[in-house]
Amino acid sequence: LLILGFILVLSFYSTSAHNKYQEFIAANEHLEDDSSLLTYIVHVNKPSLQSKESLDGWYHSLLPDTTKTQTQQRVIFSYQNIIDGFAVKLTAEEAKALEEKEEVLSTRPEKIFSLHTTHTPSFLGLQQNQELWQNSNLGKGIIIGVLDTGIYPLHPSFSDEGMPSPPAKWKGRCEFTGEATCNNKLIGARNLVKSAIKEPPFENFFHGTHTAAEVAGRFVEDASVFGNAKGVAAVMATNAHIAMYKVCASGTWECYESSILAAMDIAIEDGVDVLSLSLSLDSSVLFFEDPIAIGAFAATQKVVFVSCSAANSGPEYSTPSATWIFTMGASTIVVTVFSVLMIQRWMFLFKVY
Repeated sequence: LLILGFILVLSFYSTSAHNKYQEFIAANEHLEDDSSLLTYIVHVNKPSLQSKESLDGWYHSLLPDTTKTQTQQRVIFSYQNIIDGFAVKLTAEEAKALEEKEEVLSTRPEKIFSLHTTHTPSFLGLQQNQELWQNSNLGKGIIIGVLDTGIYPLHPSFSDEGMPSPPAKWKGRCEFTGEATCNNKLIGARNLVKSAIKEPPFENFFHGTHTAAEVAGRFVEDASVFGNAKGVAAVMATNAHIAMYKVCASGTWECYESSILAAMDIAIEDGVDVLSLSLSLDSSVLFFEDPIAIGAFAATQKVVFVSCSAANSGPEYSTPSATWIFTMGASTIVVTVFSVLMIQRWMFLFKVY
């Protein structure tokens, strides 16, 4: 089963752009950390410390003695806005010892999230330069933070032609360099995958490019799927600015809780207006163990709108249900593409969605 909107993203760019993309991936792809330690999310009763440096030092002081000589390597993230706590690599014995401390509320292994993934604008009756879109500003001046697999910055959906500079409140940064860099459309990009924090936030899976383009890319003319379903690739808020936060490992569907919390934490500091997440857990958890529900609650208190996808299946208990999250979903897909396969005298007609 093919999702048309996802395939369209793959078909927007030229062969030369694709070759450049592969060169970037080859130059920037690195092996993941093979440490046998597990990553734990630690929630604490935070003291009244003013500076981030003071808080970081206090977090390190809580760690078991066995980690004291390696604290800088063990602590992955310390959170300032989303939760009171930090992410740290520990053995099971070290985690148990840490949880026994009075200041620690809970210590648990981080959770792994899966990605979600169309034809939304025309299905809603939205048309370029007409009616609702014509009477709106199409997201002008809004900064949308996307948490996903990374992004391909040379994609035509991220052209900044006619785009104004980012709002003055924007404090984020771009970790791309050279030809593949940010602009007035893609104003920020960071890699928060725990074992490759300093590497550029490229992706080799296209999911992040798809979701970012879908929410706030530019209109792309003459899009098609190998010549089928020709038309304009439409988006929802073409005048909005995009900031990508890579939270998923390259080449997998796995997105790490520690990275997701860090991205939400940093995005608030950066000045985003909206957080967009197209990922979720594969099983149900209670609210106080759901990092997206917890992070989104803190974000809404800071006047950041949070939008999540409704998952690729369900409804189940794992389907997003927090009332402070705007959940988007669809029960079916309204695009049909037919394909013909000829084998000798036989003709087969396939329907591809």
